[in-house]
Amino acid sequence: MKKMLAALTALVLTAVCLISPYAPAESKSLKIVVTIFPVYDWVRQIAGEKLDQLELTMLLDSGADLHNYQPTAADILRVADADLFVYIGGESDGWVDKVVATAGNQALVQLNLMEALGDAVKAEEVIEGMEPEHGHEEEDEEEEEAESDEHIWLSLRNALVLVPQIAGKMGECDPENAALYAANAGAYAEKLRELDEEYAKAVEEANQKTILFGDRFPFRYLADDYGLTYYAAFTGCSAETEASFQTIVFLSQKVDELGLKVILTIENPRTQLSQTIRQNTRTRDQRILSMDSMQSVTANDLKTGVNYLAVMTENLGVLREALQ
Repeated sequence: MKKMLAALTALVLTAVCLISPYAPAESKSLKIVVTIFPVYDWVRQIAGEKLDQLELTMLLDSGADLHNYQPTAADILRVADADLFVYIGGESDGWVDKVVATAGNQALVQLNLMEALGDAVKAEEVIEGMEPEHGHEEEDEEEEEAESDEHIWLSLRNALVLVPQIAGKMGECDPENAALYAANAGAYAEKLRELDEEYAKAVEEANQKTILFGDRFPFRYLADDYGLTYYAAFTGCSAETEASFQTIVFLSQKVDELGLKVILTIENPRTQLSQTIRQNTRTRDQRILSMDSMQSVTANDLKTGVNYLAVMTENLGVLREALQ
């Protein structure tokens, strides 16, 4: 991590030197930089009719995973020139403080979303049957401080907390339109509540209350919101790529024990692992379905009109099938 931050510092210094103090002034627009897609879409919804007056940039627009992202010189320039910078704030964003401090934009307004959530942030957990990170033994895992689960956007209830705070920061940067941003955030919150109620109803009416992922599991916030039990091969932030024989056997036996009809994955899934789990069940007839964690949305995807509520609605459809 220290080597990465040192490299970033050098990159920032180079990038900042490229900004000429004699560059012609541009017409004033609110410049907002965000890291990932869900936040990008929340800003779009809050901006509403004023969206075309914003310069909105999503840094992770190439499909790079949040956990592996490192800012480029161009990314750093965007942050240095922004009015508002909104980011998740977990361990994967460890580069932020160094970049912002070195860029020297004293007027930059920042919003760390995990800080904004406060006590609602959960620690990532390694549950029974899950592959331990980096091959640590259980006793070693217990001695280490648990890493916070960064996938806060996958909870509609977290979104209901965060959207008004983003609107507030936008209003702070652009007081003339603060009332509009607040009103748009309120209208969007109603849509979030409606979908949250649909999730709660679907789980209440479901035959099954357990989901199983033959993949990473970034959906802990969602599972906890609705009282779901889960099993998975890896934690949400895991860098592991191979599951042990013991993990595969455990998950296969859970599928049999609970009579699960669906094995879940996330986008860009480890399909082979899910298939291996299925092949080790008694019936070998489970469907393999994907829920989208929105960690791989690209600039091309944005052109297709993808949006947060639509993805979460599609995830609800998959969840309904998994809980039959």
